[in-house]
Amino acid sequence: MPSFDDNPFAEPSVDNPFAATQQSQPAIMRAVSPTPPPNYTRSPQQPPTQTATNYSTADFQRRQEELEALARMKEQLQQSQGTANTARNNNWPPLPAVCPMQPCFHHDIDVDIPPPFQRVVRHMYYLWLFHALVMMLNIVGGLALLIQFKDFKTFGLAILYFVLFTPVSFVCWYRPLYKAFRTNSSINFMMYFFIFFFQFVVTVIQAIGVPGSGTCGVLMAISSFDGTGSGIVCGVFILLIAVGFVLAAVADILLISKVHRIYRSTGASFAKAKQEISSELASNQHVREAATNAAAAAVNSQINSSRY
Repeated sequence: MPSFDDNPFAEPSVDNPFAATQQSQPAIMRAVSPTPPPNYTRSPQQPPTQTATNYSTADFQRRQEELEALARMKEQLQQSQGTANTARNNNWPPLPAVCPMQPCFHHDIDVDIPPPFQRVVRHMYYLWLFHALVMMLNIVGGLALLIQFKDFKTFGLAILYFVLFTPVSFVCWYRPLYKAFRTNSSINFMMYFFIFFFQFVVTVIQAIGVPGSGTCGVLMAISSFDGTGSGIVCGVFILLIAVGFVLAAVADILLISKVHRIYRSTGASFAKAKQEISSELASNQHVREAATNAAAAAVNSQINSSRY
């Protein structure tokens, strides 16, 4: 507060709001250093998110079938390699338990045959069943000829052909084919081609049906039409059996061509078959014993001859 003697016209020296500012140094802005970023700590790596892949139902089903087939093959291989004396149970022909005869072969296409060849082997099995069915119908046709024309020869030969050709065809050409695809054996392929060719020739002869040959073929069906009502019925039935033989012959030539294409694609050959025969003979115990005995006998005879 000013005193009484102060000059009222003088510059006020007190309560000047700008006095302190005027007496102080000019304001200088200092550069502010930026705040350093916080230290980055790497978080544990998270597993990448799997992207969903769209699969159709057919793809899942096909993959499931392939996995099941591989599992069965693996199980069967483990069982076969478990013990040398343990044999697989035979399941073919499927005979009832009360039958005194037991199954003679082990037959399981889904386990024994690789998946790429299961279809062709299954078709060959169906072809064998079709041959057996036609041979069975041939017996019925022979019975019809026996009733209509007293043809005992055709009926008797039809029974003989069914009893003889049905099991022989299974053993002689279907089983070699089955084992050929199971083990990729050139020997069994050769056996199949050689025997199945005769099967085709026999089927063609049966389809022709020369009278007196024991088969109800085309010629036998033509000779059965004698103009009577019963003769026409018998002839039509014999003609249907002849058509069955024709279809069997056509299926024979188609499937043997397909098997031959697969055979060539697997790398099998006649030279490989000869090599397999040589290796099997060399590994056969009876053959080795016979060769050893023959060599010992030759050496003994040579020693005895040198002494005298």
